[in-house]
Order: sequence, then C-alpha cells, then structure tokens
Amino acid sequence: MKTHLALTLLLCTTLTACKPNSDSSPDLLTESQIEQEIDDILPQLTLDEKIALIHAQSKFSSPGVARLGIPELWMSDGPHGVRAEICWDSWSYAGQTNDCVTAFPSLTALAATWSQSLATEYGAALGREARYRGKNVLLGPGVNICRTPLGGRNFEYMGEDPLLVAQTAVAYIEGLQGEGVAACVKHFALNNQEVDRCEIEVHVSDRTLREIYLPAFEASVRQAHVWSIMGAYNVYNGEHCCHNKKLNNILKGEWAFDGATITDWGGAHSTEQSIANGLDLEMGTYTNGLTSGKSFAYDNYYLAKPYRDAINEGRADMQTLDDKVRRVLRLNLRTHNRIGHGRVGSSDHSDIARRVAREGIVLLKNEAQTLPLDSQTTMRIAVVGENATRSMTRAGGSSELKPLYEVSPLEGIQKTFRNAQITYAMGYSSGKSSYGRVNEPTENQATLHAEAVDLAKQSDLVIFVGGLNKNHQQDCEAGDRISYKLPFGQEDLIKDIASANKNIIVVLLSGNAVEMKWEENVRATLMAWHLGSECGNAIADILSGRTCPSGKLPITFYEELTDCGAIAHGAESYPGAEKHQTYKEELLVGYRYTSTQNIRPHYPFGHGLSYTTFSLQNATVSNVASVNGAATIEVDVCNTGSREGAEVVQVYVGKKDSQVFRPTNELRGYQKVWLSPGETQRVCIAIPERRLAYWDEAKNDWHIEKGRYTAYIGTSVSDTPIEIDFEVR
Repeated sequence: MKTHLALTLLLCTTLTACKPNSDSSPDLLTESQIEQEIDDILPQLTLDEKIALIHAQSKFSSPGVARLGIPELWMSDGPHGVRAEICWDSWSYAGQTNDCVTAFPSLTALAATWSQSLATEYGAALGREARYRGKNVLLGPGVNICRTPLGGRNFEYMGEDPLLVAQTAVAYIEGLQGEGVAACVKHFALNNQEVDRCEIEVHVSDRTLREIYLPAFEASVRQAHVWSIMGAYNVYNGEHCCHNKKLNNILKGEWAFDGATITDWGGAHSTEQSIANGLDLEMGTYTNGLTSGKSFAYDNYYLAKPYRDAINEGRADMQTLDDKVRRVLRLNLRTHNRIGHGRVGSSDHSDIARRVAREGIVLLKNEAQTLPLDSQTTMRIAVVGENATRSMTRAGGSSELKPLYEVSPLEGIQKTFRNAQITYAMGYSSGKSSYGRVNEPTENQATLHAEAVDLAKQSDLVIFVGGLNKNHQQDCEAGDRISYKLPFGQEDLIKDIASANKNIIVVLLSGNAVEMKWEENVRATLMAWHLGSECGNAIADILSGRTCPSGKLPITFYEELTDCGAIAHGAESYPGAEKHQTYKEELLVGYRYTSTQNIRPHYPFGHGLSYTTFSLQNATVSNVASVNGAATIEVDVCNTGSREGAEVVQVYVGKKDSQVFRPTNELRGYQKVWLSPGETQRVCIAIPERRLAYWDEAKNDWHIEKGRYTAYIGTSVSDTPIEIDFEVR
C-alpha cells in the first residue's frame, strides 16, 4: 500500500505536538497537494468506507479510514468558545475536568466593536483553543440577520446589517482557519427565529434574500474561503434548508463553494433530497437519546444504509457520492494540515477577550457626564441586580461554555473601586437556567425588591446590573422572547430605586434590544451584551474610565416593538401562521424600516457615545466616473476632546430617484479609528461597485443603476451631518 501524505501528516502532528513554539509552524500541504492526495485516496475507498465518511459516528464526530491513515473529524459547538465534552451517544456532559476554556464575548458584542482586526484576533484565539481540545471544526460563526429583537439566538449572531455582519464574519473566519480549524458558518439560510424553527416555511422575495439574508454567507465563501457551512432547520422554497436545491445551486454553483455542507443536528429529512441537493455530512439525526441503540442510529442515517442501498440498486450514482466524499476529505485534510497543539486559557486569550468586551460595550446615555467614575472614589456604591453575580456562560443552548473562570460584574466593580463602600442586593430573581422550559424563581420577589430599594436609600450611587439572561425565552436557543420589556419586574424596580436615589447607572447584559421607557429615570446606561470570562473586568474598565467607550450598536433599539418592520406586518410576518411566514417587510429590516418610514428609534443603529468628542470635516468622494472602479469617501476625523478614544466613521448611501424601491439609506462602508486628544486622521472608505447594486429579479443578477447617489457620512444612521452627491455614469 502506498504511504499517504494524510498518514504522514497525522504522524508528524503527533510527534511534534510537544515541541515548543509549534503553534507558528507553517502548513504542510498546499491546496494543490491536498487535491492530489484526494485523487489518490478516492479510488482506494470501498463503498462502505465512502458512506461512513459522510455521516456521524457519535454526537460530534465522523469516522476516518484507519487503514489509509485518514483520521476522524471532531467538531465542537461554538461560536464564542469551545463547548465542554459531550458523551459519545447522548447529550449529557462527559464530566471531564480538562475541558474548560476561555469564554469569549458573544458575537453581538464582537459586532458592536465594528473592528475587523479584533474579529481576526478573536477567531485566531478560538482556533488555538479548539486545536488544543482536538477539534477540527468549530460550529460558528452565526451570521443570520437579527430580524426582530425577540430572536432567541440573536446573541449568537452579529446584528441586523448584512455588510457589518459579512465583514465581521470574514475576519473571524480568517483568524480561525489561519489556525487550521474549520469555521462552519451557520445557519444557511433564513434561520431568523427559534419559534417553530424546524417546521416554519419562510417565504421571501429573491431580492430580499440576496440583499439582506445571503451577503454574509456569500462573503464567507468568496472572500474568506470558508471550509464548511451548516444548513438551517427551517424550510424554504418547499424544502428543508439542509438539503435545499435552490440554496445548493447558489452555494456550490454560483459561488463555487468547495467545502463541505453539514446538517444542523437533526436537520436532514430525506435520503433522496440529501443526495440530490448537496448535503455532504449528516450529523445528529435521531437525536432522541438513542433509545433504539447506537447501530440503528448511525447506520440508518439518511446518508448511511439508505444511500448505500440506493447506489446498489441503481437509484443513485457514484459520481455524486464521490463529490460528497471529496468535500469531506478536503475538510479533513485542511484541518489536519497543521503541526502544533494550540493552547487554552492563556493570558493573551484573556487579553483578547477583555479587549473585545471593552470595545463592544456601548455607552447609550451619559447625562451630565455621570461617567466615568473616579476609581479612587470613597462613595457608598450599591450594586443591584441578579445579573451582577449570575453566570452568563453556562446556559443558552448549544453555545453554553465551561469557562476556566468568569469575572462577574460585582467582582469587577469591587476590584476596581477598592476605596468605595460597595454593597450588593439581588433585587429580583429569574429562576434557574433550563433548556426548553421556564423555571419560576423560588425567592420572594417582593422581599428582594424592597431590600434593593432600602439599600439604594442608604447609598450615594446605584449601579443596576440587569437585562436578560440565558434562560428559556430570553437569550437562549429553542425559543424566542415573549416580551420586549425587561423581565422579572426590573422596570418597576429601576423606577422605585430612582425614586429613592437619583444617581443610578444601568448596565444591561443582553444579546437583544429591550424596551427602555424606564430610562428617563437613570443618569447613564451601558449596553454590555454577554461578555464571557472577562465580563466584570471589562465593565469596570468602562465605568472607571480606564478605557474610553467606543462600541456602536449593531442593532436598532426600537421605542415600541411594533416599530420593527417584521413585527409591524402582523403574525403572518412574525412568528408565522400555520407553519408559514412571509417576510412582508422585505428589504426594510432594522434601521432600513425606521429610516424609510420616518420612525424615531429609542437608539439608532450605529449609535454609541464616548468620553471624548470628535468632529468630521473636509469630506470628498472620488473614483465614481465608472462602475469599473469603487467610490472612495475621504473625511478628516479629529479628536476634539481631552482623552484618547475611537470613533467609527459610517457611510450610508441612498438613491432618491431610483427606478426601483430602495431603503432611504443603507450602510455601505465604515472604519474605526483611534485618536489621541487633538489628533486628526484622514479616513478613506472604499465602496465597491457591488454595494451600489440591487438584485434584479427579472434578470436574476445584480444591476447597478446609473445616475446620482447620496453618501450620508456620520457616526450613526441617525447622525449623518455630511451629505455628498456623486454620479455613477
């Protein structure tokens, strides 16, 4: 038997795993060598070996071929950390003691940094931790659009705008795959709610699909060259998304995706459709606790014995099977194509987690410069709220983590404000975390409420730490929120505390926007998302002014829930009726709806305050004489304040005389820049021609209109003081 590079590679990886500094070892095989290796392996595989390669052998692995030196593929849930080890045949945790990791901030927090360089560092750190844990594929990032603020998995996604999501995802993927671990971009496509997620059939126009819901997937394939993609649970165009003819034609035909498509766990429903519509690797079918036994479960997957029988009976061809096997082998070789063992829980990973958390925190309100607080203050500070001490990493569904450590907001505040007299009151209780059901709290809510108000009366300042958590029907998989309001009596508690003490700062931990009619009673508000291991340290960094806030909202905070386009069109639009829903708002998702309908949001997309001030001036636009080049916006950004800080220059574009309907303005470019006091920097933002195009349904292609466009330049979608017209001729 010929010695294969795959076997040699596996041996080399094992032999060099203990060598120092092996993290930086170069890749061993080029892409052309990988293809040559696959060409050599394919003819030597038996039919049974080919079939085995394309379906699971356990909850999170698929088999290799030992006799040819082809190792197994091991996967882990993400997208903001490597999940603890799951048992081979059940969803129970294996109870290991060496599967703790760094918990990184949620992807909404990452998007709120508006920083591609940070996203790359974030992905690379995840890759190193995944390699240390022996994982080939990390199931993330999630790039579905946050269509409503009720979405249970919005915290795992990157906001409501397709450009921001796409660019953040590309950077994340490049960082992760640069470490030899495959990203598995999910969920392809239109998985924008958890209600009826396995049965709901989404009806959406082709133009809306292309302009809103597919750009991040396309960028992941065409720009980041992602190695795997996970199908969605829902139905589109009459077929489940994990084996959907139309989506597969776009993915593998139009975009020329050369990686492997993987089901979401239990997302396959048909052998025939799985064969014909591009499914490459089936995971998680029959995930009912395997009461029928291991052999039944894995051998009877849709791409297991039924597929082998179809080939033997002439109902399926070998060419299609070989394409699936080739893609899985390509994924296997790419992810085993690195020497080194990675690392987990290192100080540099903690530093990356803290920097992402700090830059993701959004200062929403800061009345009379209440913030920052003096770190040497001797004030009596009351910290109130269950979220000040509650873990936000150990629940939420498949993205839950087992962190090496987790600094709570209370701990971070105590460590930073050492001279202050800090006391704590729970204020409210939400009950224990539980996947798929609501657990009512056992504590007496009235007593907790009264204790918090009494403490506020005795304090100079109150820091209220509330928001959502990872309970069912909050920020959690398998269920959407049932209310836009803050849960568990928090709104009344904030009002009563404010009546007792006017000096109140609210810190929201949440992956979603919330109704904020209570905010008139508070001095300052921070949107802090779910921040992982370094949560408390990052919040204290912002409260104390150690770091100047620079986060910007990747979602819209609506004044009323019905100000959201998807909600405004009734139940047929969200959450659907009789297992069908129509995206009636079409292109008007998020700020596109509020801007076009002249609805004032509570906080607009892109909003975020700072402890310093900035000015934008001397804007110009060039290179727009022809669509053969990109438009380039240039503007001077000056830090006019007294401390270092960062501003995100945002460019929105509209076309008032368009021959087709367009939203009033759409994000077409942005750049984050850090400046010292008094410093000015010229920022250049290129707008490629594709960003000016719309999807022409009649031509089934992108089309760029000639004529006049307007660039709106500013620091949020509602704050664009500079307008420049330009022509595309």
